[in-house]
Amino acid sequence: MLTLEKFEEASEVVKRVTLETKLIYSDYFSERTGAKVFLKPENMQFTGAYKVRGAYYKMSTLTEEERAKGVITASAGNHAQGVAYAAKCYGVKATIVMPVGTPLIKVNRTKGYGAEVVLYGDVYDEACTKAYELAEKHGYTFVHPFDDLAVATGQGTIAMEIIKELPLVDYILVPIGGGGLATGVSVLAKQLNPKIKVIGVEPATANCMQESIKNGKVTTLKSVSTIADGTAVKTPGEKIFPYIRQNLDDIVTVKDAELVVAFLDMVENHKMVVENSGLLTVAALKHLDVKGKKVVAILSGGNMDVITMSSVVQQGLILRDRIFTMSVLLPDKPGQLHRVSGIIAAAGGNVIKLSHNQFVSINRNAEVELRVTMEAFGTQHKNEIMAALEKEGYCPKLVQTTM
Repeated sequence: MLTLEKFEEASEVVKRVTLETKLIYSDYFSERTGAKVFLKPENMQFTGAYKVRGAYYKMSTLTEEERAKGVITASAGNHAQGVAYAAKCYGVKATIVMPVGTPLIKVNRTKGYGAEVVLYGDVYDEACTKAYELAEKHGYTFVHPFDDLAVATGQGTIAMEIIKELPLVDYILVPIGGGGLATGVSVLAKQLNPKIKVIGVEPATANCMQESIKNGKVTTLKSVSTIADGTAVKTPGEKIFPYIRQNLDDIVTVKDAELVVAFLDMVENHKMVVENSGLLTVAALKHLDVKGKKVVAILSGGNMDVITMSSVVQQGLILRDRIFTMSVLLPDKPGQLHRVSGIIAAAGGNVIKLSHNQFVSINRNAEVELRVTMEAFGTQHKNEIMAALEKEGYCPKLVQTTM
């Protein structure tokens, strides 16, 4: 399936259901890497992710008999919506098995496209096992989210668009969950220009493809735990693994904390909401030496529920020292709170929350504890505020920030 002719066919087919996601030049990431960094915003697709490409192309290859029986898949969300939408376009019944912890927004949107949703298991792999059981029981066609050559061909159409728009691209960064997107993109990129380097990016705690390549065979991780739920896969695809080994140049892993900071970067500098899995590529930029190169980072999706978004923003501010908490012991005398708040205000700090604890010591006449959570411009400003308090005779201590 992974021939240039099939990729060209898929590119024409998926145009029926995809939006044109033109490359966006990033001044912010370019300045920090010394490269020319472009973003491929698949988070702007109608279904909120690139997955509709593979799902729709796969649906186009099914026989009338297969469509009449219906399709089923397992997904943490984006593939689910892609299959549900593609099935709706073809008038096909779709059943989607999703892990129990899937964000509500993804469940509701999948149902909104007319699919039946079954919640089962804690991670994708468990949901997948259930989906296979239901497929055998009811005669549904299973549409695998990544270990399917037709699906991978559909996903690879992203590379076709990238190279048409930026023919001299040097690096393409692609997120990896099970490997379908990385397969399609890397194979087509190498077919069009073998000099293009395709780098896969995985969460550090869900690096099934990296371990598989290291071991020379498909390897199942004992467990996965990451905020990048769309790439929380224990076992990569068997069918696509040989293509990955042959065409992917390297794999980089990033920590969850880096994704949190990347979310803040994307919102503040590009005014875009990108889900954690979609942020893998921009988070990986600082791990690569791409100075002077043309780099495209694929933003694979933007389906993030508001509660998760709120938590990520908060943690991002904390990690950037834009919000911090300090503790200081004060004499138990009137006016001390006013004096400390005055020092903070003079240093440009903005108080968000404070706690005045008179019971920190048995001897209440000796001292009380004041905890202040405040907003700052960053690490340097935080240090200036702490130094201002020390200059006035206090001994402030940083404590773990909670909101």
